[in-house]
Amino acid sequence: MLQRNAQTKPLDVLVATPSGGAGQGGIDRVMGGLRDELRRQAPAGLTVRFGATRGSGHIALSPLHLGSFLLRMLGLKAAGRLDVVHINLASAGSTFRKLQVARAARWLGVPYVLHLHGGDYPNFWKPDDSRLSRAIRRMFAGAARIIVLGETWRRFVSSRAPEVADKIVVLPNAAAQPSLPHVGGGERVHILFLGRIGDLKGVPQLGEALNRMRHLEGWRATIAGDGHVEAARAKAAEYGLAERVDLPGWVDGQRVAELIASADILVLPSFTENLPLSIIEAMASGLAVVATPVGAVPDIVRDGETGLLVPAGDVEALTAALTRLAEDKPLRERLGAAALQLHRERLDLAPYARAVADVWSAAAR
Repeated sequence: MLQRNAQTKPLDVLVATPSGGAGQGGIDRVMGGLRDELRRQAPAGLTVRFGATRGSGHIALSPLHLGSFLLRMLGLKAAGRLDVVHINLASAGSTFRKLQVARAARWLGVPYVLHLHGGDYPNFWKPDDSRLSRAIRRMFAGAARIIVLGETWRRFVSSRAPEVADKIVVLPNAAAQPSLPHVGGGERVHILFLGRIGDLKGVPQLGEALNRMRHLEGWRATIAGDGHVEAARAKAAEYGLAERVDLPGWVDGQRVAELIASADILVLPSFTENLPLSIIEAMASGLAVVATPVGAVPDIVRDGETGLLVPAGDVEALTAALTRLAEDKPLRERLGAAALQLHRERLDLAPYARAVADVWSAAAR
């Protein structure tokens, strides 16, 4: 249980996240899990509110959500009910919105925590002296604490803003223990992909790998997510795999849980990531994982121990890894069991909530 010392001042935290923790994107799912865990543990003296800075609707409406969030900050500060702002941060529009949130926090004299989730941030925050790069560096320099998802991200942030090195906390994403029992695919090994369907997630390479596995019996695949769904369906039909590869499009949280429970292998052959929640959710159910060594993925997917790693874009290596797992049930079970143990030890929501609360307390001090 999270506990705060009875003599410690109550702590009021406002969390900035795209849809207020109610969306299905990676950041919102992590924050939604954190919200639920905090409610379950009900820590004394800690009040946490979640607010949307983008909203789940059309992007044109995001200024309204951002403005509402900034007004909420002002109102809470005026009422003496704002001690820390937690700012979830990704590239592009997320950064432009969060620059304003951080600026408002500094103006109000409220310490803030930056929580970096964006996998493409090294390409967005360039090592130059542009106006945007200077603004991002000021935002990081003004943070009371900075949460990153792995050691590679600690090194990245320190390289862009060396003065913040002692403020950085490495804290991987976390996922709840599954609500559904893991049953797997039964007689046919079920290969599962969860994510945005497109080039950055390596879906074309995954399609080609599955095509090269056509001669193997006893497997099926689900490629679930938004993005270029129709193009992927057309490609599956071109390969003659329409009966073996299901592309349902976007799926909600309940359907994600059902897919993970029915899967044997989670595959994510991305070219860029921070630390994908889909991998952590798969590990929580004991799936064997095939992924690429991008971002902080190697921190949790150790090749041959808790999963298999293949080079990004390498169709031959991806085909070999999937074929190996499809044909070797003992290997699938060994990797899945090790992944599940790692989740329970390091990636479960209960210790994650305690660690985040500790960061908030340190930021407030």
